[in-house]
Amino acid sequence: MNADAVFLDYFISGEEGDPNVKVLLQYRFGGPNGATLPLNDPARVELDGELIKKDSSKLTGAYYEVLKPMNEFAGKHTITFTDVDKKKYKEEFIFKPFKLKAEIPAIIKRGELIFEFDGLNSVDYVRVFATDTSFATPTINRVDTVKKGRIFITVTELEDLVNGPINLEFYKEVERPVKNAPKRGGRMSITYGVKREFELKD
Repeated sequence: MNADAVFLDYFISGEEGDPNVKVLLQYRFGGPNGATLPLNDPARVELDGELIKKDSSKLTGAYYEVLKPMNEFAGKHTITFTDVDKKKYKEEFIFKPFKLKAEIPAIIKRGELIFEFDGLNSVDYVRVFATDTSFATPTINRVDTVKKGRIFITVTELEDLVNGPINLEFYKEVERPVKNAPKRGGRMSITYGVKREFELKD
């Protein structure tokens, strides 16, 4: 494996109510769509100093995955990739869950909806996804600019949803280049989601 040909592909994901955060790391040949590569000694990868063992499947190829307890994982972490020439590439990231300030009522009447969150930046970006039980109506699926922790769903948007059970999801999705990588570069994706269900009525 030529170290300069390796693309670093890092994915960290969590969801409220899930006891674990998933850290999935892959190494690809040449770029983001390249074949996955196993790390052969002395190449290796560590999370906060802990060695991660290789796994593989027919669908995804070689990968390095670890599950960490959600209630202990908030904060700063370091992924350390050591290439075949024993050169180290350290990448820091921050995992920051968010939560609703107040629970959503079981039944909500049509009108502008306001949701308030703790754990988001003063200006942040969250994907809002809402769907009903009817396949004939479109869903809400957009990225919202969140200011002071507030997300709005307008009366007009609710017109696309029929009365009855509504599945509501909020996801913060951050994707950025890996800052410390070989020549081919890398990408890091960090996602966290909050899900709720309520009944919509006129």
